Amino acid sequence: MKILFVGDIVGSPGRQAVKAFVQDVQKEHEIEVTIANAENAAGGNGLTPQVAQELFDSGIQFLTMGNHVWDQRTIMDFIGNEQRLIRPANYPLGAPGKGYGFIRSGGKKIAVLNLSGRVFMAALEDPFAGAIRLINQIQQETPIIIVDFHAEATSEKMALGWFLDGKVSAVLGTHTHIQTADARLLAEGTAYITDVGMTGPRDSVLGIKKEIIIKRFLTQMPVKFELAAGPLQLNAVVMDIDAGTGKARGIQAVQKSES
Repeated sequence: MKILFVGDIVGSPGRQAVKAFVQDVQKEHEIEVTIANAENAAGGNGLTPQVAQELFDSGIQFLTMGNHVWDQRTIMDFIGNEQRLIRPANYPLGAPGKGYGFIRSGGKKIAVLNLSGRVFMAALEDPFAGAIRLINQIQQETPIIIVDFHAEATSEKMALGWFLDGKVSAVLGTHTHIQTADARLLAEGTAYITDVGMTGPRDSVLGIKKEIIIKRFLTQMPVKFELAAGPLQLNAVVMDIDAGTGKARGIQAVQKSES
């Protein structure tokens, strides 16, 4: 089966890019399931129920989050009731929402697990030990498991990829907004990429107006972030997964942009 994962959607430009490109990618690659990271989809920070619905209406079937999951207050009640939305599983007990969920497509059941890294990020629970505990539970229901590892350090992402090789269908890095050139199959059949990339304004610094970020680096003074405008881009990966074994047969990076 073919699964599309869309990299971090940033604000209104990211949502416009989803509408501009996702349907064509789905047709081109005969996609059965589309997943996206939406932790920056509302104004560049967090997610609201209205924005989530806009993404569902645009052809995305399941949403993952990250360290900005709580930036919009309206998500607090919504995330506990929306089965198509998850947050990192290694948040402490008592946090709203769930760390993994399921999608059904053509009689197949696909699990999506969301984890947050700890290097240069909040000191959450250990994503390595937590992943094994949860994967053991998920495997009772399906062998097809897609992991969104929302992390800063490339070393931590690669380490988790090798740690979970053969145990899950894919380990996909998110958070750093720059698509890496290392999409590959690991030795035991897990698809891997260090970062899927960003869906939003192409001529920006991680989605923010480049002039603002340059000023911050030059002056070391605080600045107000503003989303960039201009040409749109979509970064994603397409995975070919054996539905019977859960092993990946291929992974391909996708880049679409306006001229």
